[in-house]
Amino acid sequence: MARIGIYCGSFSPVHKGHIRIAKQCLKQKLVDKVMIIATGSYWNKNDLLPLKDRLNMLDLVKDKGIIIDKKHNEYPYTYQIFRELKKERPGDTFSLILGADNLINFSDWKEYKELLEYDFIIVNRQDIDVRKYLAELNKTNYHILELEQMDISSSYIRDHLDDYQLIKDMIDERVYEYLKKRKDS
Repeated sequence: MARIGIYCGSFSPVHKGHIRIAKQCLKQKLVDKVMIIATGSYWNKNDLLPLKDRLNMLDLVKDKGIIIDKKHNEYPYTYQIFRELKKERPGDTFSLILGADNLINFSDWKEYKELLEYDFIIVNRQDIDVRKYLAELNKTNYHILELEQMDISSSYIRDHLDDYQLIKDMIDERVYEYLKKRKDS
């Protein structure tokens, strides 16, 4: 039986902030493993890199305790992923890793009440009153990830691939090289 943190997102591209979040969940012993699930067709984004490329980049930066999922990527909604994982791994427990900004509209998520049954690991942001939104959701089973904030944007990285100096602190060099090679081909 394992405690697994489920970290869904576009990861277009994966950056140092994403990996730091996963590593901190492990370091703080909130979970035994982190499963990163790059979503194939994100419901509100249309400028994503192809899923194959995002999975390849995630493979470049995976680390001990981090699982790069390549099975559940085509589910459009998080609750569908959790339903499948629960069927496939009935002995494991799952936590949803999410940014505090997702709490603001969480009640708009498909089948959000089903997801409230799971523990949340929340990546805090200073500009969001996390406890207020958790109280509105009547959410008591959560952990706030202790993490120094990083100002990183995947879209900023994509827009500045021609100037590595601007993004070198945001992105792993192997991911940058992958993106550069992809762009130049």
